[in-house]
Amino acid sequence: MSLLTQSPTLTKTCSVMLVDDDSRFRQGVRTLLELYPARLEIVAEAESAEQALKLLVQHRPDLILLDLELKDSNGMSFLLRLRELPFPSRVLVLSAHEGDEWVFRTMQAGAVGYVFKHRLGNQLFDAITTLQQSGVYLPPEVANGFFRSFQTYERSRAQAKQRLQLTGREQDILQWLAKGESNDEIARHLYVTVATVKAHLTSIFEKLQVTSRTQAIVAIFKLGLVQT
Repeated sequence: MSLLTQSPTLTKTCSVMLVDDDSRFRQGVRTLLELYPARLEIVAEAESAEQALKLLVQHRPDLILLDLELKDSNGMSFLLRLRELPFPSRVLVLSAHEGDEWVFRTMQAGAVGYVFKHRLGNQLFDAITTLQQSGVYLPPEVANGFFRSFQTYERSRAQAKQRLQLTGREQDILQWLAKGESNDEIARHLYVTVATVKAHLTSIFEKLQVTSRTQAIVAIFKLGLVQT
């Protein structure tokens, strides 16, 4: 049965921003949204995190439809950056990743909904309607896995903190590293030198047993080492 005949009509205009580096996918989403009530208005599109941040300030959309894999940003880092903006925009993630941990980490980082790309036609409008009603949307098939991931996360977070023995300053740097900040930006935030930041990062990488910033960010979220 048609999704459109089963879903309630939105009661007010919802301004939408599309953030995905695949222009063909964005076109597909636009086409899909055009089938829904006219109260959905696409006000901006972006193919990178930096472009998206600039457009967000300009348009201040009610809803962001976000792909997790942008060319210039880790999706989790981008979500954390969005939370620092002085105006509210709810984020619905459209992702090809279906694993329980992906869903949990995404919601933990600040998203309020998660839709599988291959189920877009079945899930998107229900998700948008739920978010418009101040709810949180998860695909029904991942609900149990979400709570299992939450239990696993709490255990691994406690164990990781005890095992790694990160210093207070290292934990501060982790927060900014998870947001994708450069060494210069971290130094400015913490009022220290770039050399100091590099020294702390060397220690952090050794404790996490990683060799790059990308690996470190993945480990940070996997171990639950940042405050969200």
